[in-house]
Amino acid sequence: MSISKVDISFRADADILLGGWLFLPEGHGPHPAITMCAGFGGTIHHGLEPFAVAFAEAGFATLLHDHRGFGSSGGQPRQDVDPWRQIADWRRAISFLESRPEVDAMRIGLWGTSYSGGHALMLGASDRRLKAIVAQVPTISGYEQGLRRIPADQLSAVDEALAQDDRNQLDGEPGYQALVGADPAVPAAFRSQEAIDFMLPAVPDGVWENMVTLRSSRLARMYEPGAFVSRVSPTPLMFIVAREDRTTPTDLALAAYERALEPKRLVLVPGSHFGIYLTQRDVAIAAAVEWFHEHL
Repeated sequence: MSISKVDISFRADADILLGGWLFLPEGHGPHPAITMCAGFGGTIHHGLEPFAVAFAEAGFATLLHDHRGFGSSGGQPRQDVDPWRQIADWRRAISFLESRPEVDAMRIGLWGTSYSGGHALMLGASDRRLKAIVAQVPTISGYEQGLRRIPADQLSAVDEALAQDDRNQLDGEPGYQALVGADPAVPAAFRSQEAIDFMLPAVPDGVWENMVTLRSSRLARMYEPGAFVSRVSPTPLMFIVAREDRTTPTDLALAAYERALEPKRLVLVPGSHFGIYLTQRDVAIAAAVEWFHEHL
């Protein structure tokens, strides 16, 4: 199927526009639609376009937007990851889709991955405009993930760095750390080689920087979208989970899926967190397309 890709923007606040792409199937529609966005610290360039193209080729108008402060979207400070602000902005994306003449406003689904997979649970639990949800390798518990990611002997130093950043914000902007980095002497949110290999090469020059605010890590450690998973029902919910996921740990996702109510479906794929965007991408896409066809 031939599709078109359109640069779009829509208003999140009075003075902030969010940017992204709208992928449209052939024909005038109105088409069922999917709204999607990136995970922690990412942009629309971080492995998401193949998913959006596949959804559009399957007949879904697909909106892929950048979070506030990232990529083509406005907002200050840059590279600041506030899950609650991102969720509020995503509601504006849903409203934008509803306003489009190419879209059937009664058939909108949401696809989120990694950190935005956690957002998918939050929005699925609270916004009944959505008729189907896919949460791919979702964040379930920021607290538990933080305990596993940060060695016990480094926790005190991390807590003090966050506390000092809070003090500094009395008189200025928040501090920053690298998003990904292997050097133990340089603070970074993620240190795994697969995270480095995935995040660094993906983005055109000038679109993204390898950094996030320090307070993004504090907010991430407080973020518990898994607590809302049972509230997504009666909206249909699919979990796509990687069997060897150490970034959004597999066991946390499987336990959350057990707490979810029907209708639900679990898809387990081989490999790691970032492999789902690469070697397992076709499997993940096929599962999501089938779910959206069934419920949209």
